[in-house]
Amino acid sequence: MQQHSVQANGATALFTHMKRLLVCLFAVLALCGGVAQAKVNVSVTGQGTTQDDQETLMWRRLIAAQGNVRAQYSLGVIFANGQGVPQDYYEALKWFRLAAAQGNTLAQFNLGVMYANGQGVSRDYQAAAQWFHLAAAKRYARAQYSLGVMYANGQGVSQDYQEAAKWHLLAAAQGNMRAQFNLGVLYNNGQGVPQDYQEAMKWYLRAAAQGFVRAQFNLGQMHEEGRGVPQDYQEAVKWFRLAAAQGYADAQNNLGLLYAEGRGVTKDYVRAYMWFNLAAAKGVSEAQGNREAAAKMMTLPQIAEAQRMARDCEQRDYKNCDEGMVQ
Repeated sequence: MQQHSVQANGATALFTHMKRLLVCLFAVLALCGGVAQAKVNVSVTGQGTTQDDQETLMWRRLIAAQGNVRAQYSLGVIFANGQGVPQDYYEALKWFRLAAAQGNTLAQFNLGVMYANGQGVSRDYQAAAQWFHLAAAKRYARAQYSLGVMYANGQGVSQDYQEAAKWHLLAAAQGNMRAQFNLGVLYNNGQGVPQDYQEAMKWYLRAAAQGFVRAQFNLGQMHEEGRGVPQDYQEAVKWFRLAAAQGYADAQNNLGLLYAEGRGVTKDYVRAYMWFNLAAAKGVSEAQGNREAAAKMMTLPQIAEAQRMARDCEQRDYKNCDEGMVQ
Protein backbone atom coordinates (compact mmCIF):
# COMPACT_ATOMS: atom_id res chain seq x y z
CA MET A 1 0.00 0.00 0.00
CA GLN A 2 1.27 3.47 -0.87
CA GLN A 3 -0.08 6.87 0.16
CA HIS A 4 0.49 10.04 -1.85
CA SER A 5 -0.21 13.53 -0.54
CA VAL A 6 -1.64 16.11 -2.94
CA GLN A 7 -2.00 19.81 -2.11
CA ALA A 8 -4.23 22.38 -3.78
CA ASN A 9 -5.69 25.67 -2.63
CA GLY A 10 -4.23 25.17 0.82
CA ALA A 11 -5.90 21.77 1.27
CA THR A 12 -4.16 18.41 1.51
CA ALA A 13 -5.59 15.10 0.35
CA LEU A 14 -4.08 11.69 1.02
CA PHE A 15 -4.84 9.14 -1.70
CA THR A 16 -4.32 5.45 -1.08
CA HIS A 17 -2.71 3.29 -3.77
CA MET A 18 -3.28 -0.44 -3.69
CA LYS A 19 -1.05 -2.46 -6.01
CA ARG A 20 -3.58 -4.98 -7.23
CA LEU A 21 -1.83 -6.73 -10.10
CA LEU A 22 -3.81 -9.94 -10.42
CA VAL A 23 -1.35 -12.74 -9.77
CA CYS A 24 -3.95 -15.43 -9.16
CA LEU A 25 -5.03 -17.60 -12.08
CA PHE A 26 -8.52 -17.15 -13.43
CA ALA A 27 -10.56 -20.23 -14.15
CA VAL A 28 -13.99 -21.45 -14.98
CA LEU A 29 -12.86 -24.13 -12.52
CA ALA A 30 -12.07 -21.31 -10.14
CA LEU A 31 -8.39 -21.77 -9.40
CA CYS A 32 -8.43 -18.99 -6.86
CA GLY A 33 -10.86 -20.82 -4.62
CA GLY A 34 -13.19 -23.68 -5.35
CA VAL A 35 -14.78 -24.97 -8.51
CA ALA A 36 -17.62 -22.74 -9.66
CA GLN A 37 -19.69 -21.80 -12.67
CA ALA A 38 -18.34 -24.31 -15.12
CA LYS A 39 -20.99 -24.59 -17.83
CA VAL A 40 -21.96 -27.54 -19.91
CA ASN A 41 -21.33 -26.99 -23.61
CA VAL A 42 -24.56 -26.11 -25.42
CA SER A 43 -23.35 -25.75 -29.00
CA VAL A 44 -25.57 -28.41 -30.53
CA THR A 45 -28.40 -28.37 -33.00
CA GLY A 46 -31.86 -29.22 -31.78
CA GLN A 47 -32.69 -27.34 -28.60
CA GLY A 48 -35.86 -29.30 -27.78
CA THR A 49 -37.97 -26.15 -27.98
CA THR A 50 -39.97 -26.56 -31.22
CA GLN A 51 -43.73 -27.16 -31.34
CA ASP A 52 -42.96 -30.87 -31.73
CA ASP A 53 -40.86 -31.01 -28.58
CA GLN A 54 -42.17 -34.25 -27.15
CA GLU A 55 -42.18 -36.09 -30.46
CA THR A 56 -38.70 -34.83 -31.26
CA LEU A 57 -37.48 -35.90 -27.84
CA MET A 58 -39.05 -39.35 -28.28
CA TRP A 59 -37.32 -39.89 -31.62
CA ARG A 60 -34.06 -38.58 -30.27
CA ARG A 61 -34.25 -41.06 -27.41
CA LEU A 62 -34.95 -43.92 -29.82
CA ILE A 63 -32.01 -42.98 -32.02
CA ALA A 64 -29.75 -42.48 -29.02
CA ALA A 65 -30.76 -45.86 -27.59
CA GLN A 66 -29.61 -47.42 -30.86
CA GLY A 67 -26.17 -45.95 -30.28
CA ASN A 68 -26.27 -42.71 -32.29
CA VAL A 69 -23.55 -40.68 -30.61
CA ARG A 70 -24.81 -37.26 -31.76
CA ALA A 71 -28.26 -38.01 -30.37
CA GLN A 72 -26.74 -39.18 -27.09
CA TYR A 73 -24.68 -36.01 -26.77
CA SER A 74 -27.65 -33.85 -27.74
CA LEU A 75 -29.84 -35.47 -25.07
CA GLY A 76 -27.13 -34.81 -22.50
CA VAL A 77 -27.15 -31.12 -23.37
CA ILE A 78 -30.96 -30.93 -23.34
CA PHE A 79 -31.25 -32.47 -19.87
CA ALA A 80 -28.25 -30.61 -18.45
CA ASN A 81 -29.71 -27.24 -19.44
CA GLY A 82 -33.40 -28.03 -19.07
CA GLN A 83 -34.17 -27.22 -22.70
CA GLY A 84 -37.83 -28.10 -23.16
CA VAL A 85 -37.61 -30.63 -20.29
CA PRO A 86 -37.10 -30.35 -16.53
CA GLN A 87 -33.40 -29.95 -15.79
CA ASP A 88 -32.03 -33.35 -14.82
CA TYR A 89 -28.29 -33.74 -14.27
CA TYR A 90 -28.61 -37.47 -13.61
CA GLU A 91 -30.22 -38.02 -17.01
CA ALA A 92 -27.67 -35.69 -18.64
CA LEU A 93 -24.84 -37.65 -17.07
CA LYS A 94 -26.25 -40.92 -18.42
CA TRP A 95 -26.32 -39.70 -22.01
CA PHE A 96 -22.96 -37.94 -21.82
CA ARG A 97 -21.41 -41.17 -20.54
CA LEU A 98 -22.79 -43.11 -23.48
CA ALA A 99 -21.54 -40.53 -25.97
CA ALA A 100 -18.16 -40.23 -24.22
CA ALA A 101 -17.70 -43.99 -24.32
CA GLN A 102 -17.88 -43.69 -28.11
CA GLY A 103 -15.19 -41.04 -28.08
CA ASN A 104 -17.33 -37.89 -28.37
CA THR A 105 -14.98 -35.08 -27.37
CA LEU A 106 -17.61 -32.62 -26.15
CA ALA A 107 -19.31 -35.30 -24.07
CA GLN A 108 -15.97 -36.14 -22.48
CA PHE A 109 -15.39 -32.48 -21.67
CA ASN A 110 -18.89 -32.07 -20.23
CA LEU A 111 -18.43 -35.12 -18.03
CA GLY A 112 -15.30 -33.45 -16.68
CA VAL A 113 -17.31 -30.34 -15.92
CA MET A 114 -20.07 -32.30 -14.18
CA TYR A 115 -17.64 -34.31 -12.05
CA ALA A 116 -15.77 -31.12 -11.14
CA ASN A 117 -18.99 -29.35 -10.13
CA GLY A 118 -20.74 -32.32 -8.56
CA GLN A 119 -23.67 -32.07 -10.98
CA GLY A 120 -25.61 -35.34 -11.04
CA VAL A 121 -22.72 -37.09 -9.33
CA SER A 122 -20.57 -36.65 -6.24
CA ARG A 123 -17.81 -34.12 -6.87
CA ASP A 124 -14.73 -36.01 -7.98
CA TYR A 125 -11.76 -34.00 -9.23
CA GLN A 126 -9.79 -37.12 -10.16
CA ALA A 127 -12.57 -38.31 -12.47
CA ALA A 128 -12.92 -34.77 -13.83
CA ALA A 129 -9.22 -34.65 -14.66
CA GLN A 130 -9.42 -38.01 -16.42
CA TRP A 131 -12.24 -36.83 -18.67
CA PHE A 132 -10.50 -33.53 -19.35
CA HIS A 133 -7.37 -35.46 -20.31
CA LEU A 134 -9.29 -37.43 -22.92
CA ALA A 135 -10.80 -34.31 -24.49
CA ALA A 136 -7.58 -32.30 -24.18
CA ALA A 137 -5.63 -35.00 -26.02
CA LYS A 138 -7.92 -34.28 -28.99
CA ARG A 139 -6.89 -30.59 -28.94
CA TYR A 140 -10.15 -29.33 -27.43
CA ALA A 141 -9.06 -25.95 -26.09
CA ARG A 142 -11.54 -25.69 -23.22
CA ALA A 143 -10.45 -29.09 -21.93
CA GLN A 144 -6.79 -28.12 -22.25
CA TYR A 145 -7.47 -24.94 -20.31
CA SER A 146 -9.46 -26.79 -17.63
CA LEU A 147 -6.70 -29.37 -17.28
CA GLY A 148 -4.15 -26.59 -16.91
CA VAL A 149 -6.24 -25.14 -14.10
CA MET A 150 -6.41 -28.49 -12.32
CA TYR A 151 -2.63 -29.00 -12.52
CA ALA A 152 -2.04 -25.49 -11.21
CA ASN A 153 -4.44 -26.05 -8.35
CA GLY A 154 -3.62 -29.68 -7.64
CA GLN A 155 -7.23 -30.75 -8.14
CA GLY A 156 -7.49 -34.43 -9.00
CA VAL A 157 -3.81 -34.46 -9.98
CA SER A 158 -0.55 -33.62 -8.24
CA GLN A 159 0.11 -29.88 -8.38
CA ASP A 160 2.52 -29.29 -11.23
CA TYR A 161 3.01 -25.80 -12.63
CA GLN A 162 5.04 -27.08 -15.58
CA GLU A 163 2.11 -29.25 -16.65
CA ALA A 164 -0.21 -26.32 -16.00
CA ALA A 165 1.89 -24.12 -18.27
CA LYS A 166 1.99 -26.81 -20.96
CA TRP A 167 -1.79 -27.20 -21.14
CA HIS A 168 -2.44 -23.47 -20.85
CA LEU A 169 -0.03 -22.84 -23.73
CA LEU A 170 -1.82 -25.37 -25.93
CA ALA A 171 -5.19 -23.74 -25.22
CA ALA A 172 -3.81 -20.21 -25.49
CA ALA A 173 -2.33 -20.97 -28.90
CA GLN A 174 -5.87 -21.80 -30.05
CA GLY A 175 -7.10 -18.40 -28.84
CA ASN A 176 -8.65 -19.34 -25.49
CA MET A 177 -8.57 -15.99 -23.70
CA ARG A 178 -8.73 -17.43 -20.19
CA ALA A 179 -5.76 -19.64 -20.95
CA GLN A 180 -3.94 -16.64 -22.41
CA PHE A 181 -4.55 -14.66 -19.23
CA ASN A 182 -3.48 -17.54 -17.00
CA LEU A 183 -0.33 -18.06 -19.06
CA GLY A 184 0.44 -14.38 -18.50
CA VAL A 185 0.00 -14.93 -14.76
CA LEU A 186 2.32 -17.96 -14.82
CA TYR A 187 5.03 -15.92 -16.59
CA ASN A 188 4.42 -13.01 -14.25
CA ASN A 189 4.89 -15.26 -11.20
CA GLY A 190 7.56 -17.57 -12.64
CA GLN A 191 5.39 -20.62 -12.00
CA GLY A 192 6.30 -23.56 -14.22
CA VAL A 193 8.15 -21.18 -16.56
CA PRO A 194 10.98 -18.67 -16.07
CA GLN A 195 9.68 -15.36 -14.75
CA ASP A 196 9.38 -13.08 -17.77
CA TYR A 197 7.33 -9.89 -17.58
CA GLN A 198 7.57 -9.26 -21.32
CA GLU A 199 6.18 -12.71 -22.05
CA ALA A 200 3.45 -12.06 -19.48
CA MET A 201 2.63 -8.82 -21.30
CA LYS A 202 2.38 -10.69 -24.61
CA TRP A 203 -0.27 -13.08 -23.29
CA TYR A 204 -2.15 -10.37 -21.38
CA LEU A 205 -2.34 -8.39 -24.61
CA ARG A 206 -3.84 -11.33 -26.48
CA ALA A 207 -6.46 -11.89 -23.81
CA ALA A 208 -7.19 -8.16 -23.48
CA ALA A 209 -7.70 -7.88 -27.25
CA GLN A 210 -10.59 -10.32 -26.80
CA GLY A 211 -12.08 -8.13 -24.08
CA PHE A 212 -10.93 -10.14 -21.07
CA VAL A 213 -11.26 -7.58 -18.31
CA ARG A 214 -8.68 -9.00 -15.90
CA ALA A 215 -6.05 -8.89 -18.62
CA GLN A 216 -6.95 -5.27 -19.39
CA PHE A 217 -6.57 -4.42 -15.71
CA ASN A 218 -3.19 -6.14 -15.43
CA LEU A 219 -1.95 -4.30 -18.52
CA GLY A 220 -2.94 -1.04 -16.87
CA GLN A 221 -1.03 -1.97 -13.74
CA MET A 222 2.07 -3.08 -15.62
CA HIS A 223 2.19 0.13 -17.65
CA GLU A 224 1.66 2.17 -14.49
CA GLU A 225 4.46 0.35 -12.67
CA GLY A 226 6.79 -0.06 -15.65
CA ARG A 227 6.83 -3.81 -15.29
CA GLY A 228 7.88 -5.53 -18.53
CA VAL A 229 7.46 -2.22 -20.40
CA PRO A 230 8.65 1.36 -19.95
CA GLN A 231 6.43 3.19 -17.46
CA ASP A 232 3.67 4.87 -19.42
CA TYR A 233 0.78 6.48 -17.57
CA GLN A 234 -1.17 7.23 -20.75
CA GLU A 235 -1.13 3.53 -21.64
CA ALA A 236 -2.17 2.74 -18.08
CA VAL A 237 -5.13 5.10 -18.47
CA LYS A 238 -6.10 3.45 -21.74
CA TRP A 239 -6.24 -0.05 -20.26
CA PHE A 240 -7.88 1.01 -17.00
CA ARG A 241 -10.56 2.80 -19.04
CA LEU A 242 -11.30 -0.36 -20.98
CA ALA A 243 -11.60 -2.41 -17.80
CA ALA A 244 -13.58 0.32 -16.02
CA ALA A 245 -16.05 0.39 -18.93
CA GLN A 246 -16.75 -3.26 -18.18
CA GLY A 247 -17.58 -2.36 -14.60
CA TYR A 248 -14.33 -3.62 -13.06
CA ALA A 249 -14.24 -1.82 -9.74
CA ASP A 250 -10.48 -1.87 -9.07
CA ALA A 251 -9.87 -0.37 -12.51
CA GLN A 252 -12.39 2.36 -11.72
CA ASN A 253 -10.55 3.14 -8.50
CA ASN A 254 -7.16 3.20 -10.24
CA LEU A 255 -8.51 5.42 -12.99
CA GLY A 256 -9.76 7.79 -10.32
CA LEU A 257 -6.27 7.87 -8.81
CA LEU A 258 -4.70 8.81 -12.14
CA TYR A 259 -7.19 11.66 -12.53
CA ALA A 260 -6.64 12.81 -8.95
CA GLU A 261 -2.90 12.98 -9.41
CA GLY A 262 -2.78 14.05 -13.06
CA ARG A 263 -0.81 11.06 -14.28
CA GLY A 264 -1.48 10.24 -17.94
CA VAL A 265 -4.43 12.65 -17.91
CA THR A 266 -5.09 16.24 -16.94
CA LYS A 267 -5.74 16.45 -13.20
CA ASP A 268 -9.50 16.45 -12.67
CA TYR A 269 -10.93 15.96 -9.19
CA VAL A 270 -14.51 15.88 -10.46
CA ARG A 271 -13.79 12.93 -12.75
CA ALA A 272 -11.63 11.31 -10.07
CA TYR A 273 -14.52 11.56 -7.60
CA MET A 274 -16.87 10.05 -10.19
CA TRP A 275 -14.69 6.96 -10.60
CA PHE A 276 -14.05 6.65 -6.86
CA ASN A 277 -17.80 6.85 -6.28
CA LEU A 278 -18.50 4.06 -8.76
CA ALA A 279 -15.79 1.81 -7.28
CA ALA A 280 -16.90 2.56 -3.72
CA ALA A 281 -20.45 1.54 -4.60
CA LYS A 282 -19.03 -1.90 -5.40
CA GLY A 283 -17.33 -2.18 -2.04
CA VAL A 284 -13.73 -1.16 -2.83
CA SER A 285 -12.68 0.19 0.57
CA GLU A 286 -9.72 2.18 -0.82
CA ALA A 287 -12.12 3.95 -3.19
CA GLN A 288 -14.26 5.07 -0.29
CA GLY A 289 -11.26 6.72 1.36
CA ASN A 290 -10.06 8.16 -1.93
CA ARG A 291 -13.49 9.65 -2.59
CA GLU A 292 -13.34 11.42 0.77
CA ALA A 293 -9.83 12.65 -0.01
CA ALA A 294 -10.96 14.01 -3.39
CA ALA A 295 -13.92 15.75 -1.77
CA LYS A 296 -11.50 17.81 0.35
CA MET A 297 -10.16 19.34 -2.87
CA MET A 298 -13.58 20.17 -4.31
CA THR A 299 -16.39 22.66 -3.91
CA LEU A 300 -19.92 21.49 -3.09
CA PRO A 301 -21.13 22.18 -6.67
CA GLN A 302 -18.21 20.11 -7.99
CA ILE A 303 -19.13 17.22 -5.70
CA ALA A 304 -22.74 17.40 -6.86
CA GLU A 305 -21.60 17.38 -10.49
CA ALA A 306 -19.35 14.36 -9.86
CA GLN A 307 -22.22 12.48 -8.21
CA ARG A 308 -24.48 13.27 -11.20
CA MET A 309 -21.79 12.05 -13.58
CA ALA A 310 -21.46 8.82 -11.61
CA ARG A 311 -25.22 8.21 -11.81
CA ASP A 312 -25.21 8.88 -15.54
CA CYS A 313 -22.22 6.60 -16.02
CA GLU A 314 -23.91 3.77 -14.12
CA GLN A 315 -27.07 4.18 -16.19
CA ARG A 316 -24.96 3.84 -19.36
CA ASP A 317 -23.49 0.61 -17.96
CA TYR A 318 -20.14 2.39 -17.53
CA LYS A 319 -19.77 2.99 -21.27
CA ASN A 320 -18.41 6.29 -22.67
CA CYS A 321 -18.04 7.82 -19.21
CA ASP A 322 -14.78 9.47 -20.21
CA GLU A 323 -16.02 10.95 -23.49
CA GLY A 324 -13.94 13.89 -24.61
CA MET A 325 -11.14 13.02 -22.19
CA VAL A 326 -8.66 11.39 -24.60
CA GLN A 327 -5.27 12.97 -23.93
